Amino acid sequence: MPSDEDLELWEQVAETVAPLKPRTPREKRAAAAPKPAPVPRPRTTRPPAMPKPPPLAPLDRRSKSRVARGAVAIDRRVDLHGLTQVAAERELEHFLHAAQEGGARIVLVITGKGKSGEERGVLRRVVPMWLSAARWRHLVVGFEEAAPNHGGTGALYVRIRRPR
Repeated sequence: MPSDEDLELWEQVAETVAPLKPRTPREKRAAAAPKPAPVPRPRTTRPPAMPKPPPLAPLDRRSKSRVARGAVAIDRRVDLHGLTQVAAERELEHFLHAAQEGGARIVLVITGKGKSGEERGVLRRVVPMWLSAARWRHLVVGFEEAAPNHGGTGALYVRIRRPR
């Protein structure tokens, strides 16, 4: 059993403590502490947005016809078929940089047609995706499937962007 001193001390401590859950609206208002003023957050500056890459501009029908007839020369060619995807991507990027530095305007990229199976013709499917990607826009203006005499569905005419 607690002594009289302990009970007195307990009453003093109990008077200084606020209840955890106020039981009446009046007690709720009394228990609510004033909210501190919100501290303004420092404004963070975002880095400037990267400019959007220019849109692709495929060869128009007349230009494609002139290239197919030989009236406009194909400046360079690269043959990717037989390479792995990784090696082909590396080779294509190197080729496009060299073509741009050399002043080429139209190049022929040969992907090969692939076999009739589902897993064949991987480069034929992925090379257009690579050429469409934003990271290649500084090199590529646009591209189109080549004419039958230049490889048809297994090759692409690629317009090279002029260096800045």
